[in-house]
Amino acid sequence: MRIIEKISEMQNISNEMRKSYKTIAVVPTMGYLHEGHCSLIRLAKETADFCITTLFVNPTQFAPNEDFEKYPRDFERDFNLAKTNGSDFLFNPSVEEMYPSGFSSEIKIKGITEKFEGKFRPLHFNGVATVVAKLFNATLPDFAIFGQKDYQQTLVIKQLVKDFNFPVSIVVAPTIREHDGLAMSSRNVYLSTTDRNKATILYKALNNVKEAIKKGTRKKEEIDDILKDTLLSLPEIQIDYASSALADSLNEPDYFESGQKIVLLLACKLGKTRLIDNMVITID
Repeated sequence: MRIIEKISEMQNISNEMRKSYKTIAVVPTMGYLHEGHCSLIRLAKETADFCITTLFVNPTQFAPNEDFEKYPRDFERDFNLAKTNGSDFLFNPSVEEMYPSGFSSEIKIKGITEKFEGKFRPLHFNGVATVVAKLFNATLPDFAIFGQKDYQQTLVIKQLVKDFNFPVSIVVAPTIREHDGLAMSSRNVYLSTTDRNKATILYKALNNVKEAIKKGTRKKEEIDDILKDTLLSLPEIQIDYASSALADSLNEPDYFESGQKIVLLLACKLGKTRLIDNMVITID
């Protein structure tokens, strides 16, 4: 596996692969890889001839009060995991390479970014859209592999690809969970032992709604109440949002119809750690 640090070198390599009629899949990450990321790398290798894993902690998607400086980093570990799982290239640009002096552009996707995660992190998706566009231009992929855990992000990126005519197919892979249901996340390392044990409440809330829907619950208000009531059974939890929406648009009708695909979206804090999770359900 080769380490590439310069955009121009990455573009040259990708162009050579494309000239040889080889397909490329990119797995964008911020590093501190876990089994969720590794599953995406393996899927990329199944999907295309070559896999490029990107490793870049993107400062523009963090607000000033967020955890950019303390976000976990371990390059040697990430290198070994990416290599072991089959990545052909590790694109590891510096902040100065991605955002050189004088950089003055930003991409804003309207509508879908303005609720849920976007409401609580207003500039987050601008940073995501901008860096993903730059990563696509650097790696020139045929496929981009993302995890479902960042559900709203996948919709934003699909809109980015559509609006800017990127010739990239977006592949969304299922969330990988710990043995007790907690969604794998690089930020789980922040959790104390006590909070780690309590964090399974998110998956419990999602499953409680899944069971209620099986029994006929269709009203959005009732579904959202089940999510919130389950979470609030843990007094110390702080809920940012716990809500249901149509999976393709994030629109929020009062009542969900048979045949519709919906998504349950959660974001909450345990101690100082912010956790997100989701579940997609088709209404019978």
